[in-house]
Amino acid sequence: MSSPPDGAPGGSGSLIETTGFEVVAESARTGKPSDLFWPWFAANISVFGLSYGTWILDFGISFRQALVVGLVGVVLSFLLCGFVALAGKRGSAPTMALSRAPFGVDGNKLPGVVSWLLSIGWETVLAILATLATATIAERLGWGGGTTTKIIAAAVVAGLIVVLAVLGYQVIMRMQSIFTWLTAAITVAYVLLTLDEVDLAAVTSIPDGSAQAMIGALIMTMTGFGLGWVNIASDWSRYLPRSASGAQVVLWNTLGGALAPCGLVVFGLLLAGSDEGLRAAIAADPIGALAAALPTWFLVPFLVAAVISLVSGAVLGIYSSGLTLLSLGVRLPRPAAAGIDGLILTLGTLYVVFVADSFFGPFQGFLITLGVPIAAWAGIFLADIALRRRDYDEAALFDARGRYGSVAWGPVLLMLLASVIGWGLVTNAYAGWLEWQGYLLGPLGLGGREGEWAWSNLGVLVALVLGFVGYLVIGRGRVRRQEERA
Repeated sequence: MSSPPDGAPGGSGSLIETTGFEVVAESARTGKPSDLFWPWFAANISVFGLSYGTWILDFGISFRQALVVGLVGVVLSFLLCGFVALAGKRGSAPTMALSRAPFGVDGNKLPGVVSWLLSIGWETVLAILATLATATIAERLGWGGGTTTKIIAAAVVAGLIVVLAVLGYQVIMRMQSIFTWLTAAITVAYVLLTLDEVDLAAVTSIPDGSAQAMIGALIMTMTGFGLGWVNIASDWSRYLPRSASGAQVVLWNTLGGALAPCGLVVFGLLLAGSDEGLRAAIAADPIGALAAALPTWFLVPFLVAAVISLVSGAVLGIYSSGLTLLSLGVRLPRPAAAGIDGLILTLGTLYVVFVADSFFGPFQGFLITLGVPIAAWAGIFLADIALRRRDYDEAALFDARGRYGSVAWGPVLLMLLASVIGWGLVTNAYAGWLEWQGYLLGPLGLGGREGEWAWSNLGVLVALVLGFVGYLVIGRGRVRRQEERA
């Protein structure tokens, strides 16, 4: 088997991508901005998106309010991913390598750890959903559904995710384009088959909620969609040539990520607003609950679409979590790093499926807790992208003696400060060890942990804004000095 050139996605006769954490070679930057549509669309057309209709309405808002926050939250969050993807085109390196420019080569280990935990968490969540869906549908079909079914489902799902992630970029891009058409067709069929479940009178009779509840639903939607991907958005655009249009990079990234979720959230709101029982069932098993209204003959196609869409999302996550693991100094080939993360994914899936009491509680707690620091990082990184006028110094991204330095204490402390303030403005009762959050709601006159702002998740938005504005102030001179250095 011949060896690929350094930095290429694969060599002749090899399916496995050998490019790791390094800069992509010039000869391998052959993509075009529209290529970004496929992996983002395939990863986000999952019927899991329908479940957000329940979770948005659970904030106590009306359908019209939920419609606004759902659509705005989805589009805005993926727009942030589109801007982060610009860095990949400019630097042809993974997101966590490019993040070394504002934080320093060693200082970037702080956001690197948060990013790795977030990616591992998301891919595990998706594997859990696929496992639970398989068991629920198998039970309804009379194929079992107990412990043995769950173990087999977990093994198959985790195996698919790990194999595709190990094979890497070229295989993933090809498979995602195929997955897109298949899952899109079955998802459209699902909508058509369940249209009669929609009760417009019930949906439109839901009363309006408070502005604080709308903000909470908006932030939850942003965190559950684009902000859950923002830390890996450059990992796919790094294969684009430097000459690619920046506007098209943002457009195709945003369109690919947001198009399917917008439709899914709208229909999910209609279903959840029509059926209180469905809203309760989704908390335990989102995909299985959504299958309850389907005719038996459509359960297998629905299962196939659900599993493929969830696997698609998890593959992107585990691919990028492997790259992030390498950014922390782990000296392994990229496929081996993806394999390690795959083992962690499998163990996490088995724990939640067989030990945890419910799905939504741990999921919401996870989103809130890691959503705050990743929002702070995103604000800093987006401000750094906005300030830069030149491409990245590729060599300096991997040399602590280069222009980006070892530790940039200003951005590091800014991320820590924004996170501490952000955690003080969210509440998290989904696990006992997280109840310390929300400590600023009382002192700032926001009603404390039981007041009107308690469940608004305001801290995520505050952390994002503090990171962005703070770095515009403290980072401007640093960026100019970096770009003027020979």
